[in-house]
Amino acid sequence: MDIKSSKFKLSTFNQGESNPYDELCFYIVLRRRATLYVVNLLIPSFFLITVDLFSFLLPPQNVDRSSFKMSLIFGYSVFLLIVNDLLPVTGSTIPLINVFFAICLALMVASLLETILITNLLVGSSNFHPVPGWVRVLVLHFMGNLVWLPQKSREDKIIRNPVAGGTPDLIPSGIYNYTDFQAISRTLSCPTQSDPALAELRNLGNDLHSIRLHVAQHVDGNQISQDWMQVGYILDRLLFGVYCIFITFSFIVILSIWCNSYNQ
Repeated sequence: MDIKSSKFKLSTFNQGESNPYDELCFYIVLRRRATLYVVNLLIPSFFLITVDLFSFLLPPQNVDRSSFKMSLIFGYSVFLLIVNDLLPVTGSTIPLINVFFAICLALMVASLLETILITNLLVGSSNFHPVPGWVRVLVLHFMGNLVWLPQKSREDKIIRNPVAGGTPDLIPSGIYNYTDFQAISRTLSCPTQSDPALAELRNLGNDLHSIRLHVAQHVDGNQISQDWMQVGYILDRLLFGVYCIFITFSFIVILSIWCNSYNQ
């Protein structure tokens, strides 16, 4: 510790006329040396919270991201146990550096919980129901534009026929229009004549209709999964922005309080 300031006060007291005495009081203000705490405590904590911040760049659907964050929390807990003897101990007030460590640990835990939520949303999106309308409006449209992840437009797919010399046929994505084919199937199903070729065409038409229903169901399921994955990516980027803002705000508040108390 360093002596920040000191002063003394001399007082004279009289116990009768024959026995006066003097009293000298010294007032000393002590200040801790902040270099030890900055080098041994604050800089390692800042490095760990920075690594946790950049871990948002890992793919959220991968389990390595959650295990990486759990390793960071475990390492930070061990670090706090090691440096526990260096922390200041006071009875009346909580030291500001202890508040700083508590905020860093809370941010890491919140980051891990966010990763668990997003990973569950992305991995299990194929088993979810279609995205509700309010989620589509609030997340996919409003929040997507807010974090620069707008919803991808469903453009028409171009299927080229190699037999027809690469002539493109426009078929809407996820919807296959078989109106003409069904009309032909109804015409062929009319009992005009018993021809084996017509019976074979009827069977072929039924098979194609079943294939069409199966493909449409598969495309609809993929679209639902893609919508939920888009919701997960948007929420992940939004929470990353909130995480950055909260870290910056917390550090600014702590530094301002620290500087104010240091200058007093």
